[in-house]
Amino acid sequence: MIRNLALAAVLMAPVSVMAQDLPTAPYLPLDMSLAAAQTALNACSAEGHNVSVAIAARSGETKVLLRADNAGPHTINSSIGKAFTSASMGRDTAGLAGFIGGNPGNDGMHNMDARMVVQAGGLPIRINGELVGGIGIGGAPSGDIDASCARAGLDEIGAE
Repeated sequence: MIRNLALAAVLMAPVSVMAQDLPTAPYLPLDMSLAAAQTALNACSAEGHNVSVAIAARSGETKVLLRADNAGPHTINSSIGKAFTSASMGRDTAGLAGFIGGNPGNDGMHNMDARMVVQAGGLPIRINGELVGGIGIGGAPSGDIDASCARAGLDEIGAE
């Protein structure tokens, strides 16, 4: 009987349930990823460089991969690694290379993840101050050219 009364009291009591909003995280939509990658590829092609361009989501997973006609086979993994590195570390790969090279104590960062490529040509993608991914280019004669083409892709989508 007491159990029945307790159950009735619980069922009749006003229930206050507050719905909580789920956390949200900014992300890089596919159409923006494609636009950035195509613009970056076009920028390098206009300079006569056959490159590969990769866009990684914030999670580090490859979202877009474009490979120019006649781009070398090594350019694919280079671009994917640079995009991954920029997305996961939140910084440009040239700056990261300098950071590691400038302090022997940081040398272990090369081996943090086998997917990391620590060479110029990768840039983080930030929209409204939020890190949403990374872009990586491989195949131009220098990492500075790779980075310049990547910057063109970011400019196309209004990324910082």
